[in-house]
Amino acid sequence: TTFVYIATDEKVLLDKQQTVSEEEEEAQLELNLRKVYDFALTSPLDEIRFILDTARLNKAAAEQAFKGNYGHSLGKMLRGTYEHKVMGDSVFSHILSYTSAACDARMAGAMIPVMSNSGSGNQGITATLPVVVYAEDNHKSEEELIRALVLSHLTVIYIKQRLSALCGCVVAATGSSCGITYLMGGNYEQITFAVQNMIANITGMICDGAKPSCALKLTSGVSTAVFSAILAMEHKCVSSVEGIIDDNVDRSIRNLTKIGSQGMNETDKLVLEIMTHKQCD
Repeated sequence: TTFVYIATDEKVLLDKQQTVSEEEEEAQLELNLRKVYDFALTSPLDEIRFILDTARLNKAAAEQAFKGNYGHSLGKMLRGTYEHKVMGDSVFSHILSYTSAACDARMAGAMIPVMSNSGSGNQGITATLPVVVYAEDNHKSEEELIRALVLSHLTVIYIKQRLSALCGCVVAATGSSCGITYLMGGNYEQITFAVQNMIANITGMICDGAKPSCALKLTSGVSTAVFSAILAMEHKCVSSVEGIIDDNVDRSIRNLTKIGSQGMNETDKLVLEIMTHKQCD
């Protein structure tokens, strides 16, 4: 989306590179979770109604996948026999099947559009479909769905400002957990609990490229999103004496993004080395 350095031979044609200190970077980031929450809940409805397009597009992608055999067909399988015999015909199983199905179709190259988030279709799917399915299965109003989707997507955008090497479903599922918590009747405090629970659980999931098995990771992410929302509604939250969690939710998000943007650089290189040196029989 932008160029920062262009050179040919010894001649530099463009150089916008600059070193920004951590303090300067933090000063530039004006968003925090409270602002995201307030915006989602107080914005005039007509100004954010466009978010329903992401519900329409991404749900259509899932429904297309149910009709065919795309990728590993995870969503189609979850919607079939296993939905009734193993998980039960529930909101939870519907969330898993729709989310994984849309990813199945997208990663298999199905000729259907999906709405992205932060440049990623899979993140758009993960931030959208768990919220949409929960809202529809629980007969929530259009306004509640709109505000939950805005909360989910903006949370993802906020966290993604500083993140790269982690699997995007970690962040996107955190957004959907916020949206689900809101639809469950959760207040701001409970939404922060959902975020803290997510960060405590699936931080560190690697990204090893775009491929059909991304559907497995999305399903892991959104199942954790539901668990985190349920815990949050019971006022259960991982505390600051545990691992990378801080008392302040925005500092916990900083810890997550620091692991992704700094701590996983070597992991990224190792993953790439493994992928490019595999021997095919």
